[in-house]
Formats: sequence, C-alpha cells, structure tokens
Amino acid sequence: MSKKTRKKSSNTTGKRAATKVARAASASTGKSATKTRTTVAKKAAAKKATKPTKTKPAAGVRGKASHKAASKPLKPEPAATVTRSSAVTLAEGAVAPRFNLPRDGGGSVSLADFASKKLVLFFYPRADTPGCTREAIDFTRLKGEFAAHGTEVVGISADTVKAQESFRNKHQLAVPLASDPAHQMLEAYGAWGEKSMYGRTFMGIIRTTVLVDSSGKIARIWRHVKVDGHAEAVLEAARAL
Repeated sequence: MSKKTRKKSSNTTGKRAATKVARAASASTGKSATKTRTTVAKKAAAKKATKPTKTKPAAGVRGKASHKAASKPLKPEPAATVTRSSAVTLAEGAVAPRFNLPRDGGGSVSLADFASKKLVLFFYPRADTPGCTREAIDFTRLKGEFAAHGTEVVGISADTVKAQESFRNKHQLAVPLASDPAHQMLEAYGAWGEKSMYGRTFMGIIRTTVLVDSSGKIARIWRHVKVDGHAEAVLEAARAL
C-alpha cells in the first residue's frame, strides 16, 4: 500500500472515530438536559401543589359589606302551644302579688303606685312583634276610657328597658311598659311557662291579662289571650267592678 493510500485511510478512520465520539457526547448531553428538565418540572409541580390557593370573592363582594341589609317586614306570629304553665297558679279573689320593676323612660313601676285604683296588667311575649304591637296599641287607644272608670293599664314583658322604649316610641304607646328579664313577676302571675312550637319546647311568656280591683285583689284573669277584641273585653270587665 502506498504512503498516500495509508494516509487517506488513516484520515478516514480518524474522522469516523471523531464522529462517533461527537455523537456519543451529543446523546449524553441530550439525556442530561432531558433529565434536568424533568427534575425542574417535578419540583415546580410539587411547589405549586403545596402553595395555598387563593379564593376570589364572589361578584359584588368587596371585603366588608358597604351597607346593611334592608330590614325584613314583620311576619304574622306563629301560634305557640302552651304545654305547661309556671308552678305558681294565681286564682281570682287572691291578693295580687307585689312587684317593683324598671319601666320605659326611666324610674320604676310598682303595685303600690296604684293603691285604691283598679289596675290592668297585660303580659305580652315580645315587644314589637305583630300580636304584641296590636295589643299594646289597643290598650293605648282605650287608655282614656279606662281612666274614666278609675283603671290604670301597665304592659309587662321580659324585654330590656331599651327595647321597651323603642317599642313605645315606634308605635306611640301611652301605657307604661315594665321590664321583667328575671321573670319574677311573670312567674308570680302565672304568665311564664313551657311552650311548644315547630316540635321544639321552650320556656316563654304566656299571653295573659290580669285585672286587679281597688282593694288589691285579683278580680279577673285571662289566659292564652287572643288579641282581637281583647282590650274591649277587659274594659267592660273594669266598668263592671
């Protein structure tokens, strides 16, 4: 073989070897790059999974409400069933239990304030509810006629004095409203007991009216009062005394 042929063969072999080395290096680099990209992708996915998701507020909501919801109109009161009255049973002819309670406008109201006068005590479940509002308005409307027959009228519930004042102002009530949150007077007059509504039992005020005569004795008791026409019936009883 001539020198020229050997040189050419040597160059060809060298080029082939170099090409193989380059291909091997390229393959190795490609694998490494692929491996690196895979590792980075896995880390990114893991980081995204552990990052807490922010919940966007619903449309129209921006943190705190900018205004209060409009008040709902009063609905008719559902009738509650009285399952058990308080342990005290007040009877007609008995001496009226004494009381001294805070009232709307400040000060207090007591049985002694009405000595030698006839007195109507109407016990209502809750201020500013439909039935209680109608009842209080009816007694206010007839206040002058009660006074003409020597009779005073007082409303009592377990509401706070502040609630009683709001009730009075809203409906322009003219009769004193006493507050008995401890239920002491309510129990003494048998107006506190166990009631049932929607399958649930609870303790509450039984709508009751008591007429006390001028000697301080119980003349009439109305229990489980129906509001319509009630104030007129009590007025007739006061006139008859």
